[in-house]
Amino acid sequence: MIAPGLAEARIKSLNELAGRLGIRFRNLALLDQALTHTSYANESVRRKVIHNERLEFLGDAVLELATSTYLFLHFPELPEGDLTKARASVVCEAALHRRAAEVSLGDYLLLGRGERATGGDKRPSILADAFEAVIGALYLDQGWKAAADYVLAQLREELAEVEHGQSIKDYKTLLQEVIQRHPGQRIVYELLAATGPDHAKEFTVAVRINGLACGVGIGRSKKAAEQNAARQALPKFERQGA
Repeated sequence: MIAPGLAEARIKSLNELAGRLGIRFRNLALLDQALTHTSYANESVRRKVIHNERLEFLGDAVLELATSTYLFLHFPELPEGDLTKARASVVCEAALHRRAAEVSLGDYLLLGRGERATGGDKRPSILADAFEAVIGALYLDQGWKAAADYVLAQLREELAEVEHGQSIKDYKTLLQEVIQRHPGQRIVYELLAATGPDHAKEFTVAVRINGLACGVGIGRSKKAAEQNAARQALPKFERQGA
């Protein structure tokens, strides 16, 4: 197992995480890079530490292609639009964050002092990005098939939701239909925040009904955040028989 330049304690820590992930890395340095946040690299300029954003980019591509291929082959009846919705629901921050949290990925992240002090090791966006980087590291370490198989195994619950038709719902349209049963109701989606670098923006949107905030959603795009906000708000009005 290759681990050039890594301290013995770090090698032990990485091997522990690899066990939790269920991956036997040939090159532990790739896993180490996947867990190196930009804030840590920025504080370690003299040591020329490489952060995980390039691996995150690669992991995102692996995730998309693996899930796109699976959906294309297993759901031949779905049109392009529904395939796109299904993929977005499967490869989403919430799913990746859950997988990262299950293995306590935050405990192994290399973060800058300020980022760690403000809870970066528990921040969903950072954990989801790091999990993407781990996928990128796995792809470089063991190739396409190993990485694709791992992705599909990790996202099996989300893929099962597609089979039951839960992942292609347009929650904005459903909420609009429920609200329109009562004339005079007005829906507005309000952008609350847009954070992160340009390549990994995170949007927070609130849905307001007649001025009252009824749901808040987070997503990698404004549309995804709006869908998540509508999804959160919908059960409140369905229970009320709106």
